Amino acid sequence: MSYTSFDNVGLVKVLSFFQTHDSEYLSGQDLSDVLKISRVAVWKHIKKIKTLGYKIESKQKLGYRLVNDTEKLLPWEITTDLKTKMIGKRVHYFEEIDSTQNFAQQIASDKKENGAIIIAEKQTAGRGRLDRKWTSPKGGISFSIIIHPTFDVSSSTLIPILSAVALSKSIKSTLGIETQVKWPNDITVKGKKVAGILVDASFQANKIDYLILGVGINFDIDAKKLEKRLSKTPNFYGVKSLRKKNDKTPPKLFLKEFLLQFEKNLSQLDNGEKSKIIKEWTKRAIGIGKKITINTSNGKISGISQGIDNDGALKLKIGKEIKKIFVGDVVLS
Repeated sequence: MSYTSFDNVGLVKVLSFFQTHDSEYLSGQDLSDVLKISRVAVWKHIKKIKTLGYKIESKQKLGYRLVNDTEKLLPWEITTDLKTKMIGKRVHYFEEIDSTQNFAQQIASDKKENGAIIIAEKQTAGRGRLDRKWTSPKGGISFSIIIHPTFDVSSSTLIPILSAVALSKSIKSTLGIETQVKWPNDITVKGKKVAGILVDASFQANKIDYLILGVGINFDIDAKKLEKRLSKTPNFYGVKSLRKKNDKTPPKLFLKEFLLQFEKNLSQLDNGEKSKIIKEWTKRAIGIGKKITINTSNGKISGISQGIDNDGALKLKIGKEIKKIFVGDVVLS
């Protein structure tokens, strides 16, 4: 099952009418008359709406009313009241897909997909950095964003950095949770991973054709179950769920806030304000001024973390020398 924000989906008309008449009972005949569709079509749409996670109550002689919205990140739930100018205005939603990154790569060259977001309820072959497998557990949020940037190629390395800042800010503003960032692309809470970031890119000559940001968030997952599955995988340092047991914050609220923060940070990059992005990242970074160890393709390297430079590379002080690390994983003890 898949939906987009630009399809003329009949059920959305029925759903929108319910949402604008919150708590009112609406008869099948009323819906049929107003929306100019048959009562059979109304009933079919209501049946489908229920399968999408919306709770609709029906009472004889009164009709139907919407009791609860869905938690699914359906296109119309994201685009409604979205405050961005471009990011997230075009949405592709999949109940199941191999990888949102893979689908994004198939459509990324199309100019109309600039700012599009691809969301999957379940990924069967999710990808992480360096072609690692990314597990997409139930209750997680997995998506990719396509951008056609105007900034210079050299600035593209800051996309994971500004994305991490946007995630951290969004988690704080919607869930009230303080997070840290672990170079190059992880968001952590109390030393455990709550989100990861991946960037794929296509370059032509010295110009960026497109960038695809992939994000996986442990929004409301069974952390213990996932830890059991991943405990023996390389570079594993624990996972944590963001939404607490009695927290009812809708995932769409969090996602829309992230899209807004991401767009604001992209704007800063467009305007050449790299230092602001780096400052925000540094405020949240793990291990600044402390001895850390990095796993690289050439083995482990230890030194004192000096933060990141204008290209997002990690600066490591080893003796009197400052070494720049472009690819690797910070090892948490």
